[in-house]
Amino acid sequence: MMDFSQIVPALPDLWEGMKLTLELLVMAVVGGIALGTVLALLRLSSNPLLSGFAKGYVNIFRSVPLLLVIIWFYLAVPMLLNWITGDFVPVGAFASCLVAFMMFEAAYYCEIVRAGIQSISRGQANAAYALGMTYGQAMRLVILPQAFRKMMPLLLQQSIILFQDTSLVYAVGLMDFLSSARSRGDILGLPHEFLLFAGAVYFMVSFFASQMVKRLQKRLAV
Repeated sequence: MMDFSQIVPALPDLWEGMKLTLELLVMAVVGGIALGTVLALLRLSSNPLLSGFAKGYVNIFRSVPLLLVIIWFYLAVPMLLNWITGDFVPVGAFASCLVAFMMFEAAYYCEIVRAGIQSISRGQANAAYALGMTYGQAMRLVILPQAFRKMMPLLLQQSIILFQDTSLVYAVGLMDFLSSARSRGDILGLPHEFLLFAGAVYFMVSFFASQMVKRLQKRLAV
């Protein structure tokens, strides 16, 4: 028979894991969108080298499992810093996972941003140029604000997927929410109860976030 009585006393420990999950999520989303926007602009560039680089980046990261990327960066980031500085630079699992998530998600955010930019009519850019704006000013002041309005629901939906994917940090020993629940359940001899509780939390957060995204999509609809 299932015994969920020990979950409430364990909530402070589980909350510590959730804080790490949310911290990793927010930083990865901000960094991923920033990098993804740069990649999208490179993909739309008329320079074949820049567009080719961005296209190759996107294809590579969209063709490998996220878990493999996490392990790659967990092993590669310290080696890279050591090669650059010549000294051993300790890099924690959190920093390695953050870099991995940012670079992996940037490939997906890039395609969302690129589609958003291409959805804006060419007339908007021509009007900006007619006012004397440069390409950078037109993109920053005219095109991107309209594009982000259209693609905001997709960006948030991808962020919900990232929230679920943060559970993969168990591979490098980070104590996120899922790892905290699994560890606490093993200590108390209630692994099934704590894993069911963790699954319910992931479901509720993702479900309610998805409902909010749907409402936002209706409000932003032109």
